[in-house]
Amino acid sequence: MTKNAEQILKIINTSDEHLSAEQIFLRLKDNNQGVVLATVYNNLASLYKQGLIRKLSVEGYPDRYDNIQPHDHLICRNCGKLSDILLEDLTEKIQKQIAFPILSYDLKVNYLCEDCLKKESESKNKTTD
Repeated sequence: MTKNAEQILKIINTSDEHLSAEQIFLRLKDNNQGVVLATVYNNLASLYKQGLIRKLSVEGYPDRYDNIQPHDHLICRNCGKLSDILLEDLTEKIQKQIAFPILSYDLKVNYLCEDCLKKESESKNKTTD
């Protein structure tokens, strides 16, 4: 594994956020001024292909990257906020329903975050006043 790949993997595995490639690039650039964005994209693709990171795609937002520790995600339908959630492991239940071996699954639960619920409520109150 290259030095850049190691640093990118460390950034992802130590972050509490779900970072985009651009955010990872900015963090990597703090310690490596010569790095270019293409290097980050190439290493992210390689790390993902090797199964060392997860890629989270949400329509309308840039892909974000996460560690591979088992967990699921809440995704706000309005603002795209991503939050981790620990739910019961469904691997065994899914496997019973599928005729071939599954490698993993990625559960994304769509919801409205607290901020968006508040904005929606305030908006409804303004229209009824």
